[in-house]
Amino acid sequence: MSKPLVLAHRGARSVAPENTLAAARRAAELGADGWELDVQLTADGELIVMHDGTLTRTTDAASVFPGRAPWRVADFTLDEIRTLDAGSWFMREDPFGTIAGGEVTRDEAQAYRGERVPTLREALLLSADLGLVVNIELKGTPLAPLSPQGREMVEKVVALVRELGLVEGVIVSSFDHERIRYLKAIAPDIPAALLVLVLPSDPVGYVKGYGADALNPQATAYDGGSARQLRAAGYGVYLWTVNAPDELARFAADPCVSGIITDWPQRLRTILGPTGYHPGGPR
Repeated sequence: MSKPLVLAHRGARSVAPENTLAAARRAAELGADGWELDVQLTADGELIVMHDGTLTRTTDAASVFPGRAPWRVADFTLDEIRTLDAGSWFMREDPFGTIAGGEVTRDEAQAYRGERVPTLREALLLSADLGLVVNIELKGTPLAPLSPQGREMVEKVVALVRELGLVEGVIVSSFDHERIRYLKAIAPDIPAALLVLVLPSDPVGYVKGYGADALNPQATAYDGGSARQLRAAGYGVYLWTVNAPDELARFAADPCVSGIITDWPQRLRTILGPTGYHPGGPR
């Protein structure tokens, strides 16, 4: 029985600042098969790795640019975002309690100070060097028509993936299913998945209708029968975000689960044993 992929959510963000190159490195060190990252477009059309639509939670944008509220990613150029510290907040907030608990030492946490917001290019190049598969989430608005910005983002991601020769090392996902439909129309060979909060009534028909290769449901919406239908039809099933040890163990043993996105890849790797990922692309 094949093992599900271990996908570190925004990198190994329980032990490193999320969506940074440091988080990707830690994911590799902890035995992840890959990582999930989020993509936003800057004011000058560059692809950066950032979850939020604003910069304030994970950078010092408010202090560096005090007159630029509400500090939306789309209002800043790449050069401006490059000046920001995307690591110090992790030591200050200790979001998963891993510094207080000793899993991350104070020296390790201090080393994250000054970590920068990476471009998608940097993240993909590092991932290739580390042998990590990458789930690229395109941030967008669900249930909305495809916007010019959405079209631009898809086209730039496709061009970059092709340029770097990483078609077999990525899967592109989004809650904005029109972005996925467009991506599969212009790049049918690039794997793509539909992110959902609840399962559609006809999951196979829904995925097929968008031309996608996989469905990525929130773990609380998971249904074994729907997963079996999807896998029998040749589609992948990637769950997010699974953190509790008992839930990790349950889904790790489920043959219908293609991959598990978790903030704790170290926990999941311990459950699964040696890596189950082999080059050739996520399916």
